[in-house]
Amino acid sequence: MYLVTIGLEVHCQVKTRTKMFCSCETSFADEPNTHTCPVCLGLPGALPVLNRHAIEKTLLAGLQLDCGAPEISKWDRKNYFYPDMPKNYQTTQMDLPLCIGGEVPLYHHNYPTDVRKNIPRPDFKCRLNRIHLEEDVAKSTHLGTSSIIDYNRAGTPLMEIVTEPDIQSSAEAFAFLRSLQMILQQAGISDADMEKGQLRCDVNISIRKEESDPLGNRIELKNLNSISAVRRAIDFEIERQSADLDQGIPQVQSTCRWDDDRGESQLLRTKEDAHDYRYFPCPDLLPIRTAPILEKVRPLTTERPHDRASRYEADYQLTAYDASVLSSDIPLATYFETLAATPKLPGKKAANFLINTLLGLLNERSTPVADSPVTPEKTGQLLTLVESGQLALNQAKEVLLVLLDSPDKEPSTVAKEMGFEPADASEIEAFCDQAIEANPKQVAEIQAGNEKLVNFLTGQVMKLSKGKANPKQVTEIIRSKIL
Repeated sequence: MYLVTIGLEVHCQVKTRTKMFCSCETSFADEPNTHTCPVCLGLPGALPVLNRHAIEKTLLAGLQLDCGAPEISKWDRKNYFYPDMPKNYQTTQMDLPLCIGGEVPLYHHNYPTDVRKNIPRPDFKCRLNRIHLEEDVAKSTHLGTSSIIDYNRAGTPLMEIVTEPDIQSSAEAFAFLRSLQMILQQAGISDADMEKGQLRCDVNISIRKEESDPLGNRIELKNLNSISAVRRAIDFEIERQSADLDQGIPQVQSTCRWDDDRGESQLLRTKEDAHDYRYFPCPDLLPIRTAPILEKVRPLTTERPHDRASRYEADYQLTAYDASVLSSDIPLATYFETLAATPKLPGKKAANFLINTLLGLLNERSTPVADSPVTPEKTGQLLTLVESGQLALNQAKEVLLVLLDSPDKEPSTVAKEMGFEPADASEIEAFCDQAIEANPKQVAEIQAGNEKLVNFLTGQVMKLSKGKANPKQVTEIIRSKIL
């Protein structure tokens, strides 16, 4: 059994209209090589100009993630030969990045479903080392014996978010990426869509036998294009390294490519460190003072998912899980808060109906909550009928099904059309008497202390009333009669 140490380097495109050092439009899926200029093509004599919005959004990301910032941040050149970087250097940041430190809390509902019931470190927050800003490279497409390159992406503002080596499993890496993605999306910093290449991840993995042993040589995995691929790659690499060490084969620091189709890593190069890139200060760009920019963007910070979840727990007495689910998506949170504002409707009941009933029906129709045909106000009216005893919860679900197809109708009208009118009070009491008389054994057990059987009698009354009785009202009548 080996101890696993994982660090992530997350590359995230910043949501801006133009590129990092030129005025070319940022784009996705446009005609190849149509958004280029001498600057992003690296032509001799072309000089860069800083994108102010990219800097502001990166510092905003730092505030959302509890990062600090140096007083002065500067720009550097990272030199290497790759076909997707025509200048043969990348304008980036080395020793004075825009953001330093910070952390990302791992939300429970962002773990893979198979580990949510047994999360080893439930309060784990992954520390960040830094966030620096740089320019993205071009998009390469390999065709076997040849490659084609699209420079539309070259020069797009790119944040590199570097973690400390805190992560211990593929499940934690999975939850980290989903939680980070959620925070950045909700703050409007990035769309962070991995399918569009807006969020990419390199993984550094090392293993060792004992806590007191030095960290093992790290293996870096590249070409990870989905969060599930990150999990598969980490699990494979841990197994591969463990098998090597069991046989006495030492690991050599190296960079590998992940082939998701084959489910294996493939060696690209060995022994790569910062000095191999020959960093030096960029002579074309002045350093920037961060304090004035931070003061400008500080009012733009938004409520973070974990802060919103804590508020829901306190204000609506929700469970931690329900609060985190409702906080995971801005349209969902907005729907819930509007629904919970319904007079005399407990927030917990609003949350339960939204999560367990409405979301399930919307998912069956592949409809996001933002496009729900039934407004939160209509859902509030429906739940008010339940709270007042005019509808049972199962009847409310049937009414909701009709409302999804006929959203212009009123819940009370639909309930009446479906025959869901509340039974007469005297009729309900008669049904209760009938159920009590027909089940003397259960009544005796209830009076002896087994109060769970009250639910059995309530069910009998619901059958007698053909679902018209309100379960809550029935239970109260039964309890008053036999306890």
